Amino acid sequence: MNQPPRRADHAGKDALAPLSFEDWQTRPRHRCETRLPAAGTAGSRARLWVCPRLEEAHWPGNPDIAARVAGRLVDNAVQHGRAFPDGCVVLRLAVLHSEHLRVEVDDANPEFPDFDAVNIPKHPVGRGLWWVWHYRGRLTWQPRRDEDGMVVGKSVCAVLPLAWDEMPA
Repeated sequence: MNQPPRRADHAGKDALAPLSFEDWQTRPRHRCETRLPAAGTAGSRARLWVCPRLEEAHWPGNPDIAARVAGRLVDNAVQHGRAFPDGCVVLRLAVLHSEHLRVEVDDANPEFPDFDAVNIPKHPVGRGLWWVWHYRGRLTWQPRRDEDGMVVGKSVCAVLPLAWDEMPA
């Protein structure tokens, strides 16, 4: 088994202290984000943005699957959420040390009504969030807070495995 990466962000003798197991599993080895205008073309723009970023990150998974999921999450944020004051939603990608991919989309609506009803594998085929389950991903959401701790929206997160057989459907 690979050893967790060593911390490089501290000086002195602590510079080689290993990351905790939790940090190693959740702290990204590569992260990027973009703001997309909350318009009908946002999902398409997201799909076009994702593949080159994953190539830069040397993510060994399927970038087309990741692009499709990102596009669906962005489309959902535009259709069911609310744009931030600048008229945009935020898309973030994080390649974890486990090589799983975290796709996060933020919008300014702090609510996610009926999350439990749509976050099931039997949700109607072809609907936006169904694609996360189809590709063996896991979906969560949480309120998005500003630096003062005030709720300013929500963040919807899909974690995609490197391969289809890693996470059972």
